[in-house]
Amino acid sequence: MKTDVKPLPFDEPQNGISENTLAIHHDKLYAGYVAKKNEIAEKLNTLSHGGDVSSANQTFSELRALKDGETFATNGVYLHEFYFDILGGDGLTVGPLVDALAEKYGSFENFINYFSACGMAARGWVVLCYDTRDAALKIYTSDSHNLGGVWGCLPIIVLDVYEHAYFIDHGSDRKTYIQYFWKNLNWKKANEFFDSAKSVKS
Repeated sequence: MKTDVKPLPFDEPQNGISENTLAIHHDKLYAGYVAKKNEIAEKLNTLSHGGDVSSANQTFSELRALKDGETFATNGVYLHEFYFDILGGDGLTVGPLVDALAEKYGSFENFINYFSACGMAARGWVVLCYDTRDAALKIYTSDSHNLGGVWGCLPIIVLDVYEHAYFIDHGSDRKTYIQYFWKNLNWKKANEFFDSAKSVKS
């Protein structure tokens, strides 16, 4: 099934995230991952429907390269969609997710500090997710789209810390960018993701 580019869920530039950054990040980078996801899917569809897969091996082959590219491109699409979906809010912290985070981390402030520190430590992504195996909230980091993710975990809050997300607006000051991320967070949407994730049984 062909993947389409999802529009941004908000109309205006965000506090501390400029229109220029969003145009490059969403309209070019994210859209590029969508295009590559579709291209790879089309080639894999050909191979999986009677194509020549006789050369497949673990060192190098067309199939191996496509399968590796598939996870990179697909996660590049999904992580960016979760990231954009969670923006567009006013940072007002309300709902059962806030209460659950305060309980798990001792206080909501502890969660913000720890998640933000993970954003300083990671090279690519920070993901607050619901681990369906443990039935618990977890924070995982990822240095690349297809590294660091844990199967069975459903994203709730996703933070992109690659430089393309903030360098135009803040230079190398990632810490300030993360502070603006919280100011733009849509906690209503985060609560929706949390409620949906909790309903999934592993």
